[in-house]
Amino acid sequence: MFTGIVQGCCAVTGVERGDGITRLQVHLGELADGLALGASVALNGACVTATGLAGGVAAFDLVRETTTLTNLGTLAVGEQVNVERSFRVGDEVGGHILSGHIACTVPVCAVASGPGHRRVSVAVPKPWRRYLMQKGFIALDGASLTIADLDRAAGTATVSLIPETLARTGFGNLANGDLLNLEVDSRTQAVVDAVGEMLRDRELLRELLA
Repeated sequence: MFTGIVQGCCAVTGVERGDGITRLQVHLGELADGLALGASVALNGACVTATGLAGGVAAFDLVRETTTLTNLGTLAVGEQVNVERSFRVGDEVGGHILSGHIACTVPVCAVASGPGHRRVSVAVPKPWRRYLMQKGFIALDGASLTIADLDRAAGTATVSLIPETLARTGFGNLANGDLLNLEVDSRTQAVVDAVGEMLRDRELLRELLA
């Protein structure tokens, strides 16, 4: 589990693509301290398992589903990834609870810089829009963010990034068309799905009794 507070932006130092498995090597530096084989780490918000360690460099084996569903599959040597180690019970949760299970990738469709912040809009596929709400949580590339503006008709969600977020993550260089990993708030998803199921059952009962 994660909190959406990115701890560092780290460089990819190796990419080995095989038959169904892609091995990434990422220079975690101090973030590798105490990391054990088999531990979970969020790379751009996707929960992956550490399968190798050498100094400050960690290796992660990605299955085809991960490389297809997330932006990790297109990474190249030299690119940066947002990194968060899994949190421990008792740690401060500064963002919101994340599982590291990515819903889909979303393209950046607008970037606007203003005094002290940058606004970024992403285009969200229709199946996932129902889980978004004004001032609700959203995770983009593993960063816990608040939705500043939501246009359901257009299918866009906008977040405001403060200088600290821009400095700590890879969002400082975002441009239109860049793909970000999206994770919706699991509690919102559970409530929306449960209510939808109840309404469908109610409608079915009404039809049976008609």
